[in-house]
Amino acid sequence: MILVYTHKISPRLKYAFKHIFTRILGIPVSFTTVIEDFIAHDSLKMSYTKQTLSNEIFVRNHELIYEQGLSDVDVQVYDWDHTKCFFLTNEKSSIPFDIFSATFYLLSRYEEYLPHVKDEYGRFTAEESLAFKNNFLKQPVIDIWAYKIKEVFEERFPNFIFPDKKYSIKPIIDVPSPYFYKHKGVLRTLGGTVKDFFSFKFRSLYNRYMVLFGLKHDPDDTFRYILNRQKTSRFKFIFFFLIGDYSTFDKGVNAQKKQYVSLIKHVADYCSVGLKASFFALDDIQVLKKEKNRMEGILNTNLSASRQSFSKLNLPKSYRNLVDLEIMEDYTMGYVNHVGFRAGTCTPFFFYDLDFEIQTPLKINAYHVLDYTLLKHNSQLDKKETIGRIINEIKAVDGQFIPVFHNYTFSDIERWKGFKELFNFILESIDED
Repeated sequence: MILVYTHKISPRLKYAFKHIFTRILGIPVSFTTVIEDFIAHDSLKMSYTKQTLSNEIFVRNHELIYEQGLSDVDVQVYDWDHTKCFFLTNEKSSIPFDIFSATFYLLSRYEEYLPHVKDEYGRFTAEESLAFKNNFLKQPVIDIWAYKIKEVFEERFPNFIFPDKKYSIKPIIDVPSPYFYKHKGVLRTLGGTVKDFFSFKFRSLYNRYMVLFGLKHDPDDTFRYILNRQKTSRFKFIFFFLIGDYSTFDKGVNAQKKQYVSLIKHVADYCSVGLKASFFALDDIQVLKKEKNRMEGILNTNLSASRQSFSKLNLPKSYRNLVDLEIMEDYTMGYVNHVGFRAGTCTPFFFYDLDFEIQTPLKINAYHVLDYTLLKHNSQLDKKETIGRIINEIKAVDGQFIPVFHNYTFSDIERWKGFKELFNFILESIDED
């Protein structure tokens, strides 16, 4: 256990320190404001205050860690070896930056509470973020900082052995609709037929009725392939099924259809299953509750994980609704148009409610690559190199890689050509040095 001396123990301080030491480095941490207790401690320890006590490991704190609510924080980003950091300390500090206040700033998504320009769906964009503007979006900077403080402790306490941690993968399969043509209902099928005909999409028209008559496989029904890959993977995939009502934004299959219910149950026999919350469930807790109950009725167990439609988050409301409904994990945190680390980490963390100044029980699993984002790269080599660079960053800190693919990504449609290979490349990265 590591003991931290500080003049004031705040919720923000405990939140940041536990992420660095406990979740990333695997070391329990406790805190004291009593100097005598700190001196008597004969194992790992450090001070975190304004002035060093003696010659201990010392990090000078930034005021953000003790504040409440939002303030106009001056954030100046500097180079630090091969990474970036902010909140400079002083020459007496064992490291040149207050990584704990910086960690809190990124994990709490402090900047997303401040005024910013949203996209057409009302989302916080990568371009608005501190990480994008200062060119560290593609690094898990918090984990890198944690390994830097680890080096300081290893030098001071050479006999202490830190726990081993290994690179892992948690593949996400997002299912907005399980089928392209099947089980859409008479009216939607007729509407699609008319649209295809007057748009001169005769190939689509032909494929539609070949599928409906059972003479061809539905292009989005790729579940057999995905489950076969699951059987050979050491990491369990997580599927997120949309079962909300039909709307302008969500055009899935009716969740009451027996075929869809059977599919979800079948997938749940091999993989974890969560809820893909519909667009209108994002801000309406009653809609979200209805969808949660619907999924629990299908699975016959409590729902543990969710992912928001369109990767949209309205902080803090979106996460508070999940907390209120006792949904324990979320997989929405990430950017649609950019690969990288929205919260600056590749280690799951807990949602901190800035309005109430408390750590909640909701675990945030931020994703790092979305299949849609890779479409901006023209060549297969560019796509693979983009994924490879992210994987290497995560491997360097023994983190967890969370890619998001959709069921239609594994279809034979030209747009998604080569994405099966990319998925396999990710799964096989666990066996590569």
